[in-house]
Amino acid sequence: MVRIKERYLLVNIIYPPDTSTSAADIPDFISQHQPTVERLTPQALLKGIKAEVGLLFGDYGLGAFEGGLSVKYLSLATSTFILRCPRAHYQMLWSALTCSDHIPVKDGRACIFRVVRVSGTIRKVEEEAIRQARQLILAAKQHADAASRNTSLRLQPEEPTLDVVDQGSESENDMGKDDV
Repeated sequence: MVRIKERYLLVNIIYPPDTSTSAADIPDFISQHQPTVERLTPQALLKGIKAEVGLLFGDYGLGAFEGGLSVKYLSLATSTFILRCPRAHYQMLWSALTCSDHIPVKDGRACIFRVVRVSGTIRKVEEEAIRQARQLILAAKQHADAASRNTSLRLQPEEPTLDVVDQGSESENDMGKDDV
């Protein structure tokens, strides 16, 4: 019995910074990894990827992925998905994802598909997806904490501080010890 060799690709959807809104205080790491708000389904994603493969590689590319390409995981909250494809053709899939420039839905936003990890097992790809999600959550929490500290500092009125110098604080015994 022959086992069919496959590759799993972990892909992030990266969005360009939005210049129309005043998101200057949001770090680039967080603004680029925003949730996908379009009605993206695994079927629409596969259809868009296959269209890009057909555009780049023609009938040969479409035939290479016939029945062997599937979406194993799609998270709109983290803009991450996992694709399964035949091992012999994963470079072709990677290049098609690199050339894609928008979400494959009607009037989809401009984006970049970034392949983060390629593995022979889905377990390693899932571990990397979990690690990235944790990193994103920690970065968002740190940004929120820093923003709340800045806001609370701005909301509290500054009280003038008085520097009080007590000139008679040294005792007579302390003064004599250093002189001897």
